[in-house]
Amino acid sequence: MRMFLVIVMFLFSQPLLAQKLMILGDSLSAAYGLQESQGWPALLAEKTELTLINASISGETTGGGLARLPALLAQHQPDWVLIELGGNDGLRGFNPDLIANQLREIILLVKQHNAVPLLMQIRIPPNYGPRYVQRFTDIYPKLAAEQQITLWPFFMDEIAIRPELMMQDGIHPNADAQPLIRDFMYELVSQLQSD
Repeated sequence: MRMFLVIVMFLFSQPLLAQKLMILGDSLSAAYGLQESQGWPALLAEKTELTLINASISGETTGGGLARLPALLAQHQPDWVLIELGGNDGLRGFNPDLIANQLREIILLVKQHNAVPLLMQIRIPPNYGPRYVQRFTDIYPKLAAEQQITLWPFFMDEIAIRPELMMQDGIHPNADAQPLIRDFMYELVSQLQSD
C-alpha cells in the first residue's frame, strides 16, 4: 500500500507536458519587418500556458507550407496546428481550386499526425475583382465544413481598416498592431485550453 502511495505521489508531482500549438503561417504571423520578439506569436507565448511553435515564413504559400509540413509535424509533434496560409497565393492570383486542394492536403496531413487542424479565414484586398475575391474567401468556410474543423476569424479584419496599425505597404501589421492581434488570438487560444 505504501509503495502504491509513493508511486501515485510521484506521478502527480511530475509537471504535465505543455500542449503544443504550431502556427503554420506567412508574413502576417512571422513578424515581417519587426523583431521576432515583437510579433504576436512571441507576445502570445508569454501569455498562454500552451507551448507555441511559430513555423511561419514570410512569403509562404499553401504549396510551400504543404512541402514543409511533414518534417515540422515529425519534429514538433503538435497537438494543434493553426493554418494561416493562402494570402500569398491570392495575391499572386493562383487558381482558388489549387489553393483549396493544397489547404485540404495540409489539413489531412495534420489529422494523420493525430493533431487538430485549425483553419484561419484569410482575406485579400478587393482590387482583385469581386468574382475572384469571393471565390477566394469562400475557400475557407467550405473547407472547414467539409473537413469538420474549426474556422477561426481573420485576425486582420479589425486591423487592416486602421491605417495607423499598418505598415506603409498597406498589407502588414506594424508593431502597434501586434499586442492587439495577441489579445485577439488569446481569446481563441483560450478556448483550446478549456475544451
